Amino acid sequence: MELLTAQPEGSVDAVVIGAGIIGLSSAVSLAEAGLRVRVDSAVPPGKSTSFAAGAVWDPYLVQPHERVAGWARTTLRELTRIAGQGPHTGVRIRAGSQQSRLPCDLPYWAEAVSARWCEPRELKDGFVMGWPYQAPVADMGVYLDHLVRRLTDVGGRMRLHTYRSLAEAADEAPVVVNCSGAGARTLVPDPDVRPVQGHLVIVENPGIDSFFCDDTPGTTEYTYIYPHGPTVALGGSQKPDEWSTAPDPEVVRVIIERCAAVEPALRDARVVGCRVGLRPTRREVCLREDSVAVGRLLHNYGHGGAGFSLSWGCAEEITAMVLGEGSQEATISPS
Repeated sequence: MELLTAQPEGSVDAVVIGAGIIGLSSAVSLAEAGLRVRVDSAVPPGKSTSFAAGAVWDPYLVQPHERVAGWARTTLRELTRIAGQGPHTGVRIRAGSQQSRLPCDLPYWAEAVSARWCEPRELKDGFVMGWPYQAPVADMGVYLDHLVRRLTDVGGRMRLHTYRSLAEAADEAPVVVNCSGAGARTLVPDPDVRPVQGHLVIVENPGIDSFFCDDTPGTTEYTYIYPHGPTVALGGSQKPDEWSTAPDPEVVRVIIERCAAVEPALRDARVVGCRVGLRPTRREVCLREDSVAVGRLLHNYGHGGAGFSLSWGCAEEITAMVLGEGSQEATISPS
């Protein structure tokens, strides 16, 4: 993830702003379609919000449903393919469950991953229903490295650069794809974008091999457990309109306490790291083209906590728009 350089040489067909999961996926998709692509980012992938993601395929709390459905299906297919290439990609297909403390319906995407209702013996203490399934889970540090390699293997480049305006970016290439995440609030500017701070705690794995997520309707306490081989990612937290990425020891303590209540083996697990990211929340994902005087400007931001789950669907739609091939149809029926 340290492949960003200060002054890349040569002209490019497209500049992608942002080196998180959305920016890198968009850049890879464009580059593999034959475009000369450069990613310009204020921070390297290892300091992006994506690095602080869990991350499991779960298209939750994101709108509009009719578009999210198709993006999620496309992403599930591509992540499954990537997982089949081996552990060096950082993506694995793991079994696990989401559970609820209150009666609720199966999520609208349940059929896509063959989710079923939990048997009573499968429920954690305090939970009344749930749905086990298999889905892609990523160690985001390894996966972001994989995306960087995939980009550079087809000639894509990266550099550290902060844009003061999108007009400045338009001087760099005939196509600009804005994947600036929470930064879109000031860069576009788009006041509808709000950061929601989230903590991820990394601990040594005491023997957990299945993921867990509390999906109780209306819960304000994100509790999830995502194993990544020798470590486990624990979450989470949500603090709207907070721009700090400094870890809060009290939040870390509470996350471990909640996760240990679900999996007691985590209570004494050694903490090896903490990551803090700013989820780019918005009423709806912004994926569209803007009318500009010179060149083309496309937006791809506002995915909240579902960037991993929608990344490839959105990237492929961006590529289709750039190439003039239209957009893709939704293929998961929302409830």
